[in-house]
Amino acid sequence: MIDVIVGLFLIAGAAFVLIAAIGIVRLPDLLTRMHASTKAGTLGALLVMVGLAFYEGSGEVVSKVVATSLFLLLTAPIAAHMIGRAHARVMQKLKDEEAADD
Repeated sequence: MIDVIVGLFLIAGAAFVLIAAIGIVRLPDLLTRMHASTKAGTLGALLVMVGLAFYEGSGEVVSKVVATSLFLLLTAPIAAHMIGRAHARVMQKLKDEEAADD
């Protein structure tokens, strides 16, 4: 029964990571690509790690999975925010330069 649960978590995690990869390739601009990579990629990684925790079951592995999950949940939104902010600044600078050229 544990093998079935682990398999479901791994398949679901791999599916979300695949969706994130397809989103990065297919979506038209930086902000939508960033959304796909941070949301679906993080969820996929978390599901794979939960599957690992179920499979191993030892306290050491579970604590590492919890620590890694917290790290992902804390850093992914901050990284996405910083990338979006940098993109907005570059686009504003380009718009200001275009206005000056007229």
